[in-house]
Amino acid sequence: MDGYALIVSAFAGSTSFITFYNVFFELDKPLVYKFGGWVPPVGIIYEVDKLNALLGFVTGAIMFLIVLYSVSYMKGKRIEWYYTMLLGLETGLLGVIYTGDAFNLFVMVEVTSISLYGLIAFYRTEGEAVDSALKYALLGAVSTTFYFIALIFYYGSFGTLNMADLAAKAGGLSFPFSGAPYGNIFLGTAIALALTLWAFTFKAALFPNHFWLPDAHSAAPAPVSAALSGLVVSNGAYVVIRYLYTIFGNATISTGPLSLFSPNSLTAFPAAFFESIKLALLVLGSVSAIVASLLMVLQKNVKRVIAYSTIFHLGLVFMGIGLGTDLALKAAIFHLINHAVAKSLLFISAGILTAYAGSRSIQKLGGIGRYAPITFSTFLIGVLAIEGLPPFNGFMSKFMLYTAFLEAGLAPLVVIIIVSTAIAMMAWMKVLFSAWLKKPEKPFENVKESSVVLVPIILAVLCIALGLLAPVIDKSILTPTVGSLRDVNSYIQSALNAIGSAGG
Repeated sequence: MDGYALIVSAFAGSTSFITFYNVFFELDKPLVYKFGGWVPPVGIIYEVDKLNALLGFVTGAIMFLIVLYSVSYMKGKRIEWYYTMLLGLETGLLGVIYTGDAFNLFVMVEVTSISLYGLIAFYRTEGEAVDSALKYALLGAVSTTFYFIALIFYYGSFGTLNMADLAAKAGGLSFPFSGAPYGNIFLGTAIALALTLWAFTFKAALFPNHFWLPDAHSAAPAPVSAALSGLVVSNGAYVVIRYLYTIFGNATISTGPLSLFSPNSLTAFPAAFFESIKLALLVLGSVSAIVASLLMVLQKNVKRVIAYSTIFHLGLVFMGIGLGTDLALKAAIFHLINHAVAKSLLFISAGILTAYAGSRSIQKLGGIGRYAPITFSTFLIGVLAIEGLPPFNGFMSKFMLYTAFLEAGLAPLVVIIIVSTAIAMMAWMKVLFSAWLKKPEKPFENVKESSVVLVPIILAVLCIALGLLAPVIDKSILTPTVGSLRDVNSYIQSALNAIGSAGG
């Protein structure tokens, strides 16, 4: 079973890299795949531009490392359902990223969620695991139901759920096989977007929809926590970016007053509508950073410290999304990648250390780092990276975010990030002190670092490499990614070309 999971995840990682390479370096347009040969908007398509090509590659690569770590982590445990659900989780994550259809996005979110419910409850003999899984399942079901209701409004207003078709209609363009928008599209879109953003800010654990994440992390196996923190919440941020900057990024904007009840079905969207959405995301991101950093200091469980750190850093990502300038979007996307790598490193390293210590309590780590110096070193690198110290990767994406806010004349937001980072460092110092300097209550036995440290070493090297290579990544990867995200017409035209290539 281990070998099967490794082969499948390696295949998924390899194909995601091939897709990334083709979209960035071989093609000058998004890549479209038609399921069953059905043309859009009649059939479902996957449409991959530079944004989802990049995030798909990151997801495929990190999921392979998580599966690789799982081989040693799950040794001696029943693994049949574990790998089934873990590979199901990867399928859902990649499906959410690659899909070009709003309803298929709902299906892939459900695949992700159902797999995750089972993985969180994997230690089903522990009441905490079952309780956390049930809580997440109930709240997750509400959020996906909200998105399903949003789909009804999208379809009722635009007569389509294909993302390129929605983008075309929002921009006042026509699209084959689907009619003109119907009714008051602004009212329908306002309701649909509100429901969509609520659902996916929940998935991203953005304040005030953050409360489910710490319980889920503390109960799940360490590899699952790495996937949940590094990748699952990032999917929520990705969907918000896709809706705001692709589907409605080229929307016909009016300069008139905001009116929800105009009788004209083709009334342009008021500029204030989208500006208010971005402002809300900016404010919620700022509050997430402040609240989560304060709550980090209060935690006694090392996994809950890392979980609240996830809420903190997704707050930073949404601050960049809310600002919406090219530099802010580059910073948000780069921080998503850096967070995925560093947070996977932290959860995997913490999983190894707490397994040696026999407890997730910070107080009971008792100098375990001196018994496992390699693992402790990788954990330390993860902390330095996520806190944004040079030359690690987190520093570069935070620096880009600082610059974006200063250029926009929003210096107080820079202060919020710096203060939140300083508060969060207090929590990390508490963990590091206990893991290295605190005397153990009793000598730790059977602590033997072996091949289990391979994955955290790889992730630690990536934290350093992404920081050192940030200028090259900015020029060759991030700038083209934001350019592709802004090029809504190319996204629409690629879907139209898929119709033509099928003789439509």
